[in-house]
Amino acid sequence: MPTYKPRSSDYVRTEIDGQRRKLLKHESFEQFNASMLGLGDLSLESKSTDAIAAVFDLEGFTQFCNQIDPHLSVPSFLHPFLSWLMNELRNEMKQKDEAEGVALWCPLPFFTKFLGDGLPVLWGCRGLSQAAMRNVVASSYSICKKYHHEFLPNLKSKVAEPPHRLRVGLARGTVYSVGEGNDYVGSCINMAARLQKLPGITFAFNRRGFDLDDERTTPFFTDYLLTREVTVRGIGEGELVCILRNEYEKMKSADKKTYREV
Repeated sequence: MPTYKPRSSDYVRTEIDGQRRKLLKHESFEQFNASMLGLGDLSLESKSTDAIAAVFDLEGFTQFCNQIDPHLSVPSFLHPFLSWLMNELRNEMKQKDEAEGVALWCPLPFFTKFLGDGLPVLWGCRGLSQAAMRNVVASSYSICKKYHHEFLPNLKSKVAEPPHRLRVGLARGTVYSVGEGNDYVGSCINMAARLQKLPGITFAFNRRGFDLDDERTTPFFTDYLLTREVTVRGIGEGELVCILRNEYEKMKSADKKTYREV
């Protein structure tokens, strides 16, 4: 993304009303505009895409950034974390290596973006089978599990008190391009962001758009998940959401009231 960093040559010193002033040149002043957002031509018509949106969120990242000397700790965490996450997103989609390329369970995400404490990730659903869509969901859960069991243990000797959990929320819906497709908006992104913040969970996905009654559905969906009705802030009061059975059973009584039986 472009950044706005005027150089010393972009300023001029002059005298105004008997006082010496440092002024930003007009051409440099005008460079602070919508192009700074890196979205390209914002007047272009938006294009819609059927997609699965996942929002991966680092629980405790704000507190981590507030520790002593964050300018040393934060890069030491983010560099390995972002490299690891992108590698996991890639490898979870891989079925096997062939002589001429890589066979995929489903296409790689077409969009991802770092937002400070997490990442929205988008997969296109056009031409995707329900089995492939379920693979996206299961793979996202696998990544969260690996963060706790594989990534954190290898990092704790290098970084003090790193974010202790990686949460993910997923939802299927329509996303709309902004500008030249350098960003996207859509209710499913909002849904995914809110689901990962539900109390007591690290993993949740909206039931809408996923066929869990397919005979090819894996035991992960049939044995390890519960479907519950929840109120999702700003979206709806009766959303059907799938959560992990073992996380629900460990919840406090107050948190369990969020998840109503259907």
